[in-house]
Amino acid sequence: MAHPAQEETVQLVKEIFSTYLKERNQRQTPERFMVLEEIYRAEGHFDADDIFFNMKNAGTRVSRATVYNTLDLLIECGLVQRQQFGKNQYYYERSYAYQQHDHMICKECGVVIEFCDPRILEIQTLMEKIHNFKVEAHSLHLFGRCTDVKSCEKRQESGDKIKSLSSET
Repeated sequence: MAHPAQEETVQLVKEIFSTYLKERNQRQTPERFMVLEEIYRAEGHFDADDIFFNMKNAGTRVSRATVYNTLDLLIECGLVQRQQFGKNQYYYERSYAYQQHDHMICKECGVVIEFCDPRILEIQTLMEKIHNFKVEAHSLHLFGRCTDVKSCEKRQESGDKIKSLSSET
């Protein structure tokens, strides 16, 4: 059962997406809204295939093309962000009503650790003032290696697609 606040967010993003589609004379298909719901009920980062297979396994008839096209529309209207953690692999995450955060990525096992530090926002605000610049978005990815070598090796051996370990600060 979903949390009431999550359901409120899902309804709100559906309204935002509906308005966006109307303004651009795009079709408001049930499949597009099912993709949006799947994303806003998912946790952390995901790739397009994660969404496709989750929906397929739940018995939803949706094509891969619909998932990719809907992701592009959701990025355009600001409801989803695309992140590139590897060379060719894109991951997506919700961007409405979720706290700004940054990422540490292990180059060995691929684990992604989300973190939030208010000092980053303070630096951003200071840089805006110093350089007379308005930041509209930021993306911070720190690449390195896990210091817990055994856990890192275990993730590499098992091929676990662990992509998000949230850290509360």
